[in-house]
Amino acid sequence: MTIDTETQVSAGELFCDPALWADMDTWHREVAALRREHGVVPVADLPGFSPFWVLTRHADVIAVSRDDTRWRTTPRAVIRPDADAHRIVDAGIPPPSSLVHLHGPDHRDHRAVTSDWFRPAAVAARQPRIDDIADLFVQRMRDLGGSCDFACDIAQPYALRVIMDVYGVPEHDEPLMLELTRGIFGSADPEFVGDATDPAARMLDSAARFAAYFDDLTADRQAHPRDDLATVIANGQVDGCPMDDRHRFWYFVIVATAGHDTTAYALSGGLEAMLRDPAQLRALRDDPALVANAADECIRWTSPVRHFLRHATEDTEVGGVAVPEGGRVLLSYPSANRDEEVFADASTFDVRRPDADKLVSFGAGAHFCLGVHVARRELRTMLARLGRHLDHIELAGEPSWAQSHFVSGVKHLPVTYRFR
Repeated sequence: MTIDTETQVSAGELFCDPALWADMDTWHREVAALRREHGVVPVADLPGFSPFWVLTRHADVIAVSRDDTRWRTTPRAVIRPDADAHRIVDAGIPPPSSLVHLHGPDHRDHRAVTSDWFRPAAVAARQPRIDDIADLFVQRMRDLGGSCDFACDIAQPYALRVIMDVYGVPEHDEPLMLELTRGIFGSADPEFVGDATDPAARMLDSAARFAAYFDDLTADRQAHPRDDLATVIANGQVDGCPMDDRHRFWYFVIVATAGHDTTAYALSGGLEAMLRDPAQLRALRDDPALVANAADECIRWTSPVRHFLRHATEDTEVGGVAVPEGGRVLLSYPSANRDEEVFADASTFDVRRPDADKLVSFGAGAHFCLGVHVARRELRTMLARLGRHLDHIELAGEPSWAQSHFVSGVKHLPVTYRFR
């Protein structure tokens, strides 16, 4: 079916205009129509962007994610205006070379540097520390006296503390990590960056400050190794040789940034959904065994990572649509996670959902999220405590969403509550 230019531009804006991600109800409604009518949506005439195809269906996102022969990752793994991409190169920022940008053996070998730290047994061994951190933030809720902005006061600092504890970054540097993360992930949201007229400049500044911070951290951990993830990265080797500065820098960035905003948005967005339907929280309180499934449902529902790109290595097709060699496709995780062909009553949040484990929020194939076990444990740990300790909780105002087309979610969640 041919898609006219106006529809293509409108569809492209849905996935590329950060402001449209601040109204997720409208976004999902409009994307659902695209998913039903087209599935694969070509976008060839969006001003400022080279052509791309949007994959809105679960089956297509999974198929491309698992096919490293026909589809590869590149340094341009996130959609952005062509001019911004050129500015990053011209500014001398090292080409993105994190695990989400690398392909094939290069990806496999760099992933192996930290894989032992993220294996199920290793993450399980950190459960007592995650418990301590969760207890700390439950106590913070108590200290706040029955009202708070759950997203800002609890979810964000809780998720940040867990990953920085794994990393070995001191608590007094956590505000800096949050600021720099927002400079990269939230660089189009005026609340996070003030003047959002030049998000590319904000991202470049944040990347430069990250580089300076992690240069110092690398020097410290090489001179004084510790039992933390920063030491592993600072001293990591690939093929028997130390990682070069570019790969080490991007390794630090992806772990520091991907490890907390995503989980925080899943927690705050999941709680927001439960507050819209109080029966969900009651179910979690009455049956604590639901917590693992509830965590997956929070992640499916919120899909904090909004997309990644894949590039065709040859003339091929996806979802019955031809894509030429070099063509790029946008894997839309929020759309795939609401695909009616896969999820029963897909637009309903349900902690008892029998198909919650079919979520694609962590990707699939070789690039399946390295931190999946940390994220799930964080969510399960906090959800279990909320179910056990809260007697009542309700919205105290309208939630609001971050304006970002890459990583975003509920950034404000005003609530009132009382404990048992």
